Amino acid sequence: MYRLRISAALPCGPIILVESSSFPMPALKVSPAERADLRSQAHALKPVVLIGAEGLTDAVLAEIKVHLAAHQLIKIRVFGDERDERVAVYEEICDRLNAAPVQHIGKLLVIWKPEAVEPAAKTKRGAGLPSAREAAGEQPTRGTAPRVVKVVKQSPDNPVRRPRPQKVVVLGNERVTAGGNVKRAKKRQTSAKRQHQSVK
Repeated sequence: MYRLRISAALPCGPIILVESSSFPMPALKVSPAERADLRSQAHALKPVVLIGAEGLTDAVLAEIKVHLAAHQLIKIRVFGDERDERVAVYEEICDRLNAAPVQHIGKLLVIWKPEAVEPAAKTKRGAGLPSAREAAGEQPTRGTAPRVVKVVKQSPDNPVRRPRPQKVVVLGNERVTAGGNVKRAKKRQTSAKRQHQSVK
């Protein structure tokens, strides 16, 4: 699928850009210092993708893309005796996945793609309206007033019966455990050593 786009009109004529999914994106450029650091990080890695006699197929590219997204720095082993073919595969992978070539030693290729920057985190409720507490700018306060909590707890007499939710009042100095029990917060213990030091 091709798409033509006129990007700018110059005195010599318009510049026409051809956009297509089949045209590769240029490989990332890495400074020599970054490349040396990435090579040292890749030293202990094992190859995660193996390219066999079929060569670079769409399935292999998809697998490389998955591993790049998960690890950012990967090793690939190419089974083939022709060096020129390995170099061509290396360049094609980097161009098509917009990755940076780090190292090519024998049949091993090292490729790096930085982690994609995600947009700013949304509120808990998603893109909708903020909650009343968020709109008022209040900070959630802990332990200030009694609150009613719904607890679903398995009955000890009959574990086959479906558990029923219970409403429990939790005071400011209490908490609900994962098992559904209400526990009172412990008083913080003071150190005997500190008391001894403060006497002097």
